[in-house]
Amino acid sequence: MASVWAKTSVNLPVLSVFFLLLLCMPPGGGQKKKENLLSEKVDQMMEWSSRRSVVRMNGDKFRRFVKAPPRNYSVIVMFTALQPQRQCSVCRQANEEYQVLANSWRYSSAFSNKLFFTVVDYDEGADVFQQLNMNSAPTFMHFPAKGKPKRADTFDLQRIGFASEQLAKWIADRTDVQIRVFRPPNYSGTIALALLVSLVGGLLYLRRNNLEFIYNKTGWAMAALCVVFAMTSGQMWNHIRGPPYAHKNPQNGQVSYIHGSSQAQFVAESHIILLLNAAITMGMVLLNEAATSKGDVGKRRIICLVGLGLVVFFFSFLLSIFRSKYHGYPYSFLIK
Repeated sequence: MASVWAKTSVNLPVLSVFFLLLLCMPPGGGQKKKENLLSEKVDQMMEWSSRRSVVRMNGDKFRRFVKAPPRNYSVIVMFTALQPQRQCSVCRQANEEYQVLANSWRYSSAFSNKLFFTVVDYDEGADVFQQLNMNSAPTFMHFPAKGKPKRADTFDLQRIGFASEQLAKWIADRTDVQIRVFRPPNYSGTIALALLVSLVGGLLYLRRNNLEFIYNKTGWAMAALCVVFAMTSGQMWNHIRGPPYAHKNPQNGQVSYIHGSSQAQFVAESHIILLLNAAITMGMVLLNEAATSKGDVGKRRIICLVGLGLVVFFFSFLLSIFRSKYHGYPYSFLIK
């Protein structure tokens, strides 16, 4: 019995010191450490953003500042391949629009530490591409402040294009951050228009004594056809959406000039459609010429055959493109 009391009397001072240490320890030590880490990350991101609107990241920076918690800010990441040896012209075009958007946010009055723009180049962060199972560039992704990215956090580049205004609208949907895009002044259009007006004015001045060419129906018809071809081939859609010129598969290097969806197109595709419409129109003009002219019968027959060949062949080609974009379309002619 005495030995039990002796052991208890020895352990009492030890227990007292232990409880005193527990009482003296500051509450929430782990939480304090988490807050300090978050503060360091935000300060570092703000420092990088003050130097340049788009923060370049390698694999380590991406994992620490974008993927790893804690994080109370959203991050927009452009995965791209800008090195010349990659020969990604679309990446350079998308990067220009991305820079415009990031600068608009950086120098706006609403700028805060709730949203950052970053870029991961394949040659600087190939491990990130492998980690995300990403096999194409450019790609835009939103990493929210809480939780993992969802399907809608990947920008639909193929359908919408990469214009700054479209990216800003997507960011507003994902983060509730409104960005008004400010583009640097571009006077090339104004200069081109001034040169065109000067050229036309000079031509009219030189021909001021003979202006009969203004009443040339053929000239006005050709000008009207050029406008029609440009509009029906999707040039206005290209101007609004800013799609890539073509798409190069990074795995096999194959270049696609025709988009596989009916909701989008490439710039090269609109050029192809323009040429096909022009060829069909030329064939119709030749058929009309063969039917209405009063020249040699043999010559008219040759013109008729050439016109018919142009209409049949190029309309078949145009129909095959339409069929490849609208999957399930049942009709075809000559070319499938």
